[in-house]
Amino acid sequence: MKENPIFERLSLLTGKDGLEKLQQTNVLVFGVGGVGSWCAEALVRSALGKICIVDFDKVNESNINRQIQATKKTLGCSKVEVFKERLMEINPDCEIKIRDEPFCRENFQSFNIENYDYVIDAIDSLTHKLDLIETVYGAGVTLYSSMGMALKMHPEQIKTASVWDTKECSLARLVRQGLRKRGFSGDFTVVYSSEPPMAAKGSPRAGEKRANGSLVTVTASAGLLLASLVLRDTLSRL
Repeated sequence: MKENPIFERLSLLTGKDGLEKLQQTNVLVFGVGGVGSWCAEALVRSALGKICIVDFDKVNESNINRQIQATKKTLGCSKVEVFKERLMEINPDCEIKIRDEPFCRENFQSFNIENYDYVIDAIDSLTHKLDLIETVYGAGVTLYSSMGMALKMHPEQIKTASVWDTKECSLARLVRQGLRKRGFSGDFTVVYSSEPPMAAKGSPRAGEKRANGSLVTVTASAGLLLASLVLRDTLSRL
């Protein structure tokens, strides 16, 4: 594996063997919003060899406060397309694939999940999240899943735990309920916040559903912690 000067500081921590291990690692990231975008970029900045990013949304103004690829310049663009351009500028040696579509039961086989070393779940939709969890677990691939980061202010309260052991996270509670209904009894690691959710301020516009408030210091911290789980687990396998 060729040496890349951009990873000189990284290799001082990982050593040559560790760096080569990272360059051989393949990660599939579902959802590149406020959490997933920071996770994906951290992995690419950490010598990851291959990554596939999956999201079907376009960039809008409400994304700019927390999503790494969202700027005034990228408004209206495919999130994964503009994100790939950014990631290629960071590390051209990384093989980057994009899927501009949602994950669902109808298309799950096309993702070939069994070919990846890790899967990151940063999906918001509960149904799609449950479908993904079942699929990844069934494929025997290591899964790290993000729980709810909306209505939170304190990144220092973000933690990792078994999906069955979280506290103060309504999304994790819904995930557990959904998994039990499906007869799922497996285990996997989640990133969640133990901070009680804040009450939303202000009122939604007439005819609009209230959106949950989100803060970049929280969502980005969750994304970076997800990336850290991948990096540390990869290096532990030397």
